Amino acid sequence: MKYIYAAVLALNLMAVGSSATTLSEEEREEAKTKLVAEIDKQAKLAQVMNDMIFSFGELGFQEVETSAYLTAMLAEEGFDIEKGIAGIPTAWYATWGSGKPVIALGTDLDGIPKASQKPGVAYHDPIVEGAPGHGEGHNSGQVVNIIAALAMKEYMTKNDIEGTIVLWPGIAEEQLATKAYYVREGYFDNVDAVLYSHVGNGFGTFYGNPGMSGMVSVKYNFYGESAHSAGSPWRGRSALDAVELMSVGMNYRREHLRLAQRTHSVIVDGGDQPNVVPQKASSWYFFRETDYPHIKALWEVGDKMAEGAAMMSNTTWDSVVMGTAWPGHFNKPLALAALENIKKVGMPEWSDDDIKLAKALQKEIGAEVIGLAEEIMPMREPPPQDKLTGGGSDDVGDIAWTVPTIFMLYPANIPNLPGHNWANAVSMATPIAHKGIIAGAKAHAMNMVDLFTNPELLPEMQDYFDNVQTNDIKYESLLREGDTPQIHLNEGIMKQYREKMKAFYYNPDKYDTYLEQLNIDYPMVRDSK
Repeated sequence: MKYIYAAVLALNLMAVGSSATTLSEEEREEAKTKLVAEIDKQAKLAQVMNDMIFSFGELGFQEVETSAYLTAMLAEEGFDIEKGIAGIPTAWYATWGSGKPVIALGTDLDGIPKASQKPGVAYHDPIVEGAPGHGEGHNSGQVVNIIAALAMKEYMTKNDIEGTIVLWPGIAEEQLATKAYYVREGYFDNVDAVLYSHVGNGFGTFYGNPGMSGMVSVKYNFYGESAHSAGSPWRGRSALDAVELMSVGMNYRREHLRLAQRTHSVIVDGGDQPNVVPQKASSWYFFRETDYPHIKALWEVGDKMAEGAAMMSNTTWDSVVMGTAWPGHFNKPLALAALENIKKVGMPEWSDDDIKLAKALQKEIGAEVIGLAEEIMPMREPPPQDKLTGGGSDDVGDIAWTVPTIFMLYPANIPNLPGHNWANAVSMATPIAHKGIIAGAKAHAMNMVDLFTNPELLPEMQDYFDNVQTNDIKYESLLREGDTPQIHLNEGIMKQYREKMKAFYYNPDKYDTYLEQLNIDYPMVRDSK
């Protein structure tokens, strides 16, 4: 089902690949200077938004408070909001303006299990023991995008700049579970460029594939027959045996797989109690590879292991696709233009306290003690496809193979951390994150100036997309026809912890910062306990 906005927008679209309003280079630089000044004035709003989302700490598909907070704010600012897009209750699509070009800003919302952590504290100190938290820093990205978009919206209004701004969230990014559905439902069919933000410990961007894997996320369900484990075990057919046999098979098969693959799994249902032969059991696999054919081939290996395990245990099986992601590939002309804007913004000025927190945390976890990044990340040539050795994934790859896209890292976190860990939450409601957000917002506002008013940039981007990126490789979704978003994910965890977490939601009417609300004397390190 196509969304209503696409039909309305199509009535007044201009030719793809051109800016409706043209400014000279001197005028663009003047606009960028004005936007930077306006964004500096929004530092308090950025801090409040960031700290509020950090305090929600919600997991994928359960970002109820976060999405309600952000959509209410955007509606007040005059954006049209479509909620529940692509059959995902916490997903939304916010638009402002009219006509071409259409520039979409996206980033993620979800947290990490068991990553609850007091910000500004350089040792493990959960806000709520066992609860989820922002151990990836996804609380900050929408702040980058919204602050940039509001500044650009005001400038466009005052200066009669034509075009449309779109804001959208990456729901359940940690499960790689939604962006392929956005693409399938047509939400990027009429978008000219995507500016994607992601928290980092440095400030920069890149083009091509910098080393990302694509993947398919699959849950395998096995079905057997229950029986008394001691009284009549011969009458049972253990689904857990099938799960374990599949694991053994995959682990033996690893030796004969490509170096670029990454395969990892968890048992999500191992039965109910030992005295009952499990009649149902499930395991959840991530199959990562560096291109579509190898992802499909690795998935086929998984299916064969499941079939073999079912045969050996006399059980049956089926599978559910939990999420998919194409390998990232990012637009070179847009990345080069964005890097120039990043250089103009420069790195934030870190305080002695910021550096003290970073070094104390690095020492605490046994990492190299280097403090905070001081220089802009250089642009690096992407490795050739046959030299890619695999790595992390982000389902923005599906979007990047649909429309010219860049991936910007903004400096809101601390170097040398493990990722997906409580340590990655330490900086995310502190001045480190607040400064990094403002830097990222300035860069994206400048990027929007170029996209809306430089008539040369969009055609260059489209040429790269058509004649380099997709010349030999065409996007084909990894989703099967009947696959649907797994919106039930993380319900149980959030049901267990949400009420406890609510007691610690940020109250900006009473406290200047979340640090103040939690009574944290920034920074708190081992020798100050």
